[in-house]
Amino acid sequence: MCLNHLELLDFDMKFEHGAGLVIKKLSGWLATFIKMLPNMAIAALVLTASYFLAKFVRRFVYKIALRISKSDSIAGVVAVLIQTLIMVLGFTTALSVLNLSQAVSSILAGVGIIGLALGFAFQDLSSNFISGLFMAFKRPFEIGDKVETNSFTGTIKEIELRSTTLITTSGLHVILPNKDIFQKPIINYSRSEARRVELDFIIMNTSDLSYAESVVREAVKGITDGSPMSDMEVYYSAVEDPKLKLTVSYHIDNREPKGFKSHRHATIVAIYKALADHGIIKVNRQDGSNVG
Repeated sequence: MCLNHLELLDFDMKFEHGAGLVIKKLSGWLATFIKMLPNMAIAALVLTASYFLAKFVRRFVYKIALRISKSDSIAGVVAVLIQTLIMVLGFTTALSVLNLSQAVSSILAGVGIIGLALGFAFQDLSSNFISGLFMAFKRPFEIGDKVETNSFTGTIKEIELRSTTLITTSGLHVILPNKDIFQKPIINYSRSEARRVELDFIIMNTSDLSYAESVVREAVKGITDGSPMSDMEVYYSAVEDPKLKLTVSYHIDNREPKGFKSHRHATIVAIYKALADHGIIKVNRQDGSNVG
């Protein structure tokens, strides 16, 4: 009986000691919680403020990005990135206010590792995405521009973050990754107000060169098809005995969609007709007769 009584007393003492430790621990936690209440209130205010600030900045950035890039998808992505950055900064600031700097360091390290892993896993996708963002702000071309890049010539139909769609002169839809466009030369014909037409003609060295030059000049000046021309030059550029190379060059307004091709065609037809009519070259007609 005495042994059982002693065991009960020992158990009661251990229980009271354990309960005391628990109560003391809970009391410490409660005291710490009470002390942290001001910091928790400030952290809550920081999170709330960062949330509403992020929403406001997102709308503002979206409007600015849309005005610059003229692309809804690009403007939306830029706005979301800025909003996310503000929210992350607000979250890390709130953790710092709560004296959880270790947690902040762990979170930042984890985000860095995840970002590095995703960067390696989606290297091509991220390259196209970043190239699309740079192109959106540099704007080397816009929808409707006629460009030449990556051995393709055509009109820009659609600009997205990952790729750009181009319609060639033959009507084919070509989807080009933005990385390839960003890293290679781009010729934007729509940005050039003037374009130079340069044509070579072969004339026999037995011709009156001065007379042939004057005939060519008059023929080019008489062209009415296509866009207006300027800075015309007519000169002999090479001797290929018994022939001479006559070069004709001038600038035209490049903003007209078919100005270059139509004007070049009209120039070739007019010059050959004038040379034939003045007997400088011989042209065989369909009826079998010769001109020149």
